[in-house]
This record gives sequence, C-alpha cells and structure tokens, in this order.
Amino acid sequence: MNTAPTMYLQRWLVGGALSLAIGSSLFVGSSLIAAPAHAAVQTADFSDLVQQVTPGVARVNVTKTVSADELAQAQTAELLRQFFGDRVRIPEQPAPAIEHAYGTGFFVTSDGYMLTNHHVIEGADKITVTLNDRTELDATLIGSDERSDVAVLKIKGTRFPALPIGDSNRLKVGEPVLAIGSPFGFDYSASSGIVSAKSRSFSRETSVPFIQTDVALNPGNSGGPLFNQRGEVIGINSRIFSGTGGYMGLSFSIPIDAAMDIYQQLKDNGKVARAYLGVYPQDIDRNLAEAYKLERPQGALLTRVSPDSPAQVAGLKAGDIILSYNDQTIMRAADLLNLINRARPNDRFSAMIQRNGKSMTVRGKLSDAPNDVQATGKQQDNEIRLGLRLRNLTREERVEITKDDSTGVLITAVDPTGLAARSGLQAGDIITTLHQQPIDSVSDVSDAISSLPKTGVVTIEVIRQGIPAIIGLRIE
Repeated sequence: MNTAPTMYLQRWLVGGALSLAIGSSLFVGSSLIAAPAHAAVQTADFSDLVQQVTPGVARVNVTKTVSADELAQAQTAELLRQFFGDRVRIPEQPAPAIEHAYGTGFFVTSDGYMLTNHHVIEGADKITVTLNDRTELDATLIGSDERSDVAVLKIKGTRFPALPIGDSNRLKVGEPVLAIGSPFGFDYSASSGIVSAKSRSFSRETSVPFIQTDVALNPGNSGGPLFNQRGEVIGINSRIFSGTGGYMGLSFSIPIDAAMDIYQQLKDNGKVARAYLGVYPQDIDRNLAEAYKLERPQGALLTRVSPDSPAQVAGLKAGDIILSYNDQTIMRAADLLNLINRARPNDRFSAMIQRNGKSMTVRGKLSDAPNDVQATGKQQDNEIRLGLRLRNLTREERVEITKDDSTGVLITAVDPTGLAARSGLQAGDIITTLHQQPIDSVSDVSDAISSLPKTGVVTIEVIRQGIPAIIGLRIE
C-alpha cells in the first residue's frame, strides 16, 4: 500500500576489526587467513523465474473516503509537529476527500482467489486489481484478518495464473528469495535477497512468526509474494523496519503456511477462529536462568495465568517455565505465542514445564480466544480513533486484577502512532474510567469516546500492574 506500516529501530554504531578481502584470502587486523574454497558465493539468477511468475501477480488498487480531519492529520500533522511541537493545531476542513492507494496481491487459485495484506484494503470503498497485461478487474473482499494482516479477494472469472504454494517451514536462513510488487507505484518491480531470520515476533498480539529478509521492500510491495528459487510462494510481504517510511535493510513477510490457513478460514467461514491458553509469558534472561537453575536462558516464564482459562484448568501456575509445547522446544516467549496462534480452539496440548526446580508435564485443551475490538466512537460524523484494541474482562479477571470486582476493560494492543500511545497508555492496562464515565464493557468505551470534546485533555483512570493511575489523554 502507498502508506506502509512502519516501525522504528534504534540506530547503533558498531565498531570492529577492519577486514579486507584479498584474492581468495581474508586480511583481518594483522593476520592473513585463507578463505575456504566453498566461500565463493554466486548471486542467484532470477531472470527466468521473474518471467514465469509475473502473470500471477497483480497490482491492488484501493479507493477510500477519508474524512477531512484524517486527511489533514496525515498530510501535515507530523511535519508541523517536527517544527512547532505538540502546540500546533490543524485547521478544520469541512469536506471529506477520496484517497487512492495501492498494494500488491497474487492468485492462489485459477478461479480468481487472491491474497494480499489486510492493511492494503482496510477501509476500502472499492477494490480493483490490475493484471500484468494492464487489464483492470473489480475485486470482492471475501474476508480480512487484522492480526495476521491477511486479506482474501475474489475476482470473477476462470483460468487465472495461480502461483505454486511452497512450504515456508522448509526455509533456511541464508536462502535466496525474490519479491515482486509495485513499490511507489512502479509496477512489477523485482527485488531479491536472502532469508535473514525466521520466527520474528513484534508483540503479544502478533499472530504470525514473520520471515525476516534483506529484500528491498517499499510502500506498494505490501501484499506481494515472496518466492524461493523454485518459484514457489513462501511468504506475503507485509512490513518493514523504517525510520523514514522506506527500505532500510529489514523486511518482514508472513509465512505462506500461516497465510493459507487464514485464507481457508476466511474463505470457508468469513472469520478466523483463534485458540486461547490464557497465559502471560516473558523471556528468560541470564539472571533469571541462574535464579531458576536453568542451564541456559530458555523457555517462557509465566508471569500470570488467567482464572478459569485452559491454562489454569490444566494446572499451569504463575512462575512456571514452559520448556516445550507439543514436543516443540520453547526458547523464548514468542515461540510459545506463535504455536498458540497457529492452533485451533479445542486443540489439545501437552507442555513440559519446570516448577520449583522440578520438571513435569501438563496437558489440557485450548478454548476460543476472547474477542477484542478497535476502540472508536462517532462524534458529529467524525470518527475518533484512540489507537486501542480492547476486550471485556471476565468476572474472574476483574477479581484477580482489580482485586474488588470493579469494572474495567483490557487494552490488548496499542497503535504506536495513535492518540492513546502518545498519552502513555500501554497494552495490559485496565481502563476503569474514561472522561469521568465508569467503564464496564467495550461498548461503554465507544459511548464515552462519542462524548469526548474535539480538542483538549481528558482523564483516563487505569490499573497498571495492579496499581491505579490517572492519565491525561490529549485529543487533537
């Protein structure tokens, strides 16, 4: 899409020994080391592959209505704040505008089913696709899943060039890969690189283990295919790490195995069913490994287990360390979350844990994940977005977290660019009051947002790690 999701990476200056390649040897410092014979690497030639797979790739064109406030904020707010700080106010513009955006998609069946990113088509009023012969066709949105960033489109017709689907589990770090997309509107641009890492996760709410590559991806590549050397799709290009909005060396793709599972659920049911264990895991560092008498930092340490959750029913407790889950080794919390996110409700699980220095096995059955929703409200035909995702607390969670069965809703995710994040709200906070209105459910939040002033500061009362706090939310 022309507005790709961006994240920010701390810039580091790394110093080290000067190295210089000399013929087939490597000069490091004052030592001359002979390079192994197999060290010579030839650049992969994707020219034939590009011609073969290009017909199965399409540009996705999106038309959406953007409110005047959203348009003004998107075009000028950040630029002005760089010069004038948070005191700047954006003049109101009464008329909405039509925004044209674009991304990339690809055919997975010959009868017109396509995959792209959720963020490419989010909020679209109309979607079309442009094929490589410049034919433009209307597309119907079959379903879209925000957490995995996968969307399914359908184009009327038959005999479309469906691309072969590979096995992302067989990918190896260092393997050459190819991407095709429309960066900055330059259709059918090819870029290549290698797999830099696997199973990357960004937060508790990320539902897929991303493939990290050094393939040059830019706005417009979103939703496009990532190929292996055999011409099989092994990922959907989804996001980049960037401080500028453009490519800076780190790109991330959704593994095709996970994407095809989402595709099948959206195609069959129109929604995605996710499993729920009910644990809050964290990584184990060197100090914790020593404290828990582990040989090395590994496993997922459970900081909390939700009441009446599948985890509690199975016997898991806060302080347990999950070392393996369904016979798969758990090195960090992300490994556990990725396995749970790939599971289905009612799937059975077996976990090897360490508790009080002793190993044991617990077994249980996953349930349906509690629903969470985007926190928005309507006010004079203008939608106020705080940049929050929320879900209701269970009665048991209220007693455990708030200690007195008081009201509240759980923040499950925070948009780092939203109003809430700028005011200091965090995932895991419990909102109990918004603008002097008690909050008992997600619908109460929507009602409270609808009564917020257009500008100014309002208060939000939260419980953070068991401690009450009051936060000032600036509406701009």
